[in-house]
Amino acid sequence: MRTDFAGEMGGYRVLGQVWGGWWRGPGVSSARKVAGFGTEARRQLQPRGSSKRSGSLGNQSFPGLLQPENLSREELVDVLRASVVDQKGKPGELTLFSVLPELSQSLGLGEQELQVVRASGKEASGLVLLSSCPQTASRLQKFFACSRRAQRPTATYWAVTDGIPATSEGKIQAALKLEYVDGVGSVVPVKSPSRKDILEGVKRTLSHFRVMATGPGCALVQLQPVTVFPSQLQVHMVLQLCPVLGDHRYSARVGTVLGQRFLLPAESTKPQKQVLDEAFLRRLHLTPAQAAQMPLHLHLHCLHLPGTRPRDAPIELLAPLPSYFSRTLQSLGLCQQ
Repeated sequence: MRTDFAGEMGGYRVLGQVWGGWWRGPGVSSARKVAGFGTEARRQLQPRGSSKRSGSLGNQSFPGLLQPENLSREELVDVLRASVVDQKGKPGELTLFSVLPELSQSLGLGEQELQVVRASGKEASGLVLLSSCPQTASRLQKFFACSRRAQRPTATYWAVTDGIPATSEGKIQAALKLEYVDGVGSVVPVKSPSRKDILEGVKRTLSHFRVMATGPGCALVQLQPVTVFPSQLQVHMVLQLCPVLGDHRYSARVGTVLGQRFLLPAESTKPQKQVLDEAFLRRLHLTPAQAAQMPLHLHLHCLHLPGTRPRDAPIELLAPLPSYFSRTLQSLGLCQQ
């Protein structure tokens, strides 16, 4: 579970599987199994009291999703501590940020403060990179920045999509901007952005994708963002007419007429719960009400960090899939090819 780094790389923690809801509030799930980090990391991890809360499918808003509202602050710290897959060196609101001091104490860091260095998006699951060392955090941020300038991806996501991309692999490029309507942010694409648009916040974005497995009307897709922009991967998959499963913000931009998909104008399409056809719901063994609570099936699966010495190969960190994600893959028959 522990990898020794040179002194300047001390003081980081990596949480293996954290559901993105902790950015907005409650919503943290522990790793069922952590693979690839030695005997200790491969042990079965269960948050305290999880066996009492598993319940039947009818008692859950979405099967396999931990009910965070039932957790105390102490239990949340236990779940986060159990989710550490590699280790080095707002009060009143139950979020990851609010319990970082307790997590620091629980990990034996004393007065050292933890800070988030890298994480998945607000609604995505996966790896969260924390640091208790300012020098380490700075070096990691420089590594990520240099990698972006060299267009070298450092993060690999897995996504389950409603629809199958037209090609098995490729890249998605789009100019995006963040707009606010009634205080709610929404990312929209911009065609042929001008220099003025770029100066006013429009960003040219790029992601690589590869289809890993397909099923009837669905796919497991590997995504590697080269640039960083809010909701970049969700919007990129919408532009491919294959919204991510559980995308209740942008999936409404994909319309269908006579079985043919097309893009609706982003500026005039309001967010709404994702609509799946009856055959899709039957394969997922979900009711429409459960589907409306479906979490975003976008998971930060792999993260590359710099090696111990400058010439060393990057270190690869892997996060296990959340139980609901694994359940969905099994239901849809999305076995990796």
